[in-house]
Amino acid sequence: MSTTFPTSELAKRLKGVGILGALSQSQLRTLAKWAEVVDFDAGETVVKQGDKGDGLYLILEGAAEVRRGSQTLARLGSGQFFGEMSLFDNLPRSADVVAARASKMAVLQKWEFWGFAASQPGVLLSILEEMSHRLRAADNALAS
Repeated sequence: MSTTFPTSELAKRLKGVGILGALSQSQLRTLAKWAEVVDFDAGETVVKQGDKGDGLYLILEGAAEVRRGSQTLARLGSGQFFGEMSLFDNLPRSADVVAARASKMAVLQKWEFWGFAASQPGVLLSILEEMSHRLRAADNALAS
């Protein structure tokens, strides 16, 4: 179910999403307007393994568990996010994500993200630079 959340607060939270961290506050406020805020009940499946990835999820309130079968891979809380790579590829989800308790999440659909990116010069360059920094850091960590 869609719900409301202050756009200015959502923009601040989006700053914490790794690949969006290099965007300006103005760009983040604009992006926040494109996101939908959704309530999930405890135990509700947010994304299902094998389904086509449709976008990024940011936990605003509550918690979620990343599961593959009966195994819990990760527990996520407020301010954490998942699904960001689905903004850029068409691969299926690699795990289920289930609301561990009643939660409020911002959902940025792939098509909304690309509509935003097309209207904001330089956004993709900022995101690609951030992704490049993260890839180099991972590469350096593996080489150590």
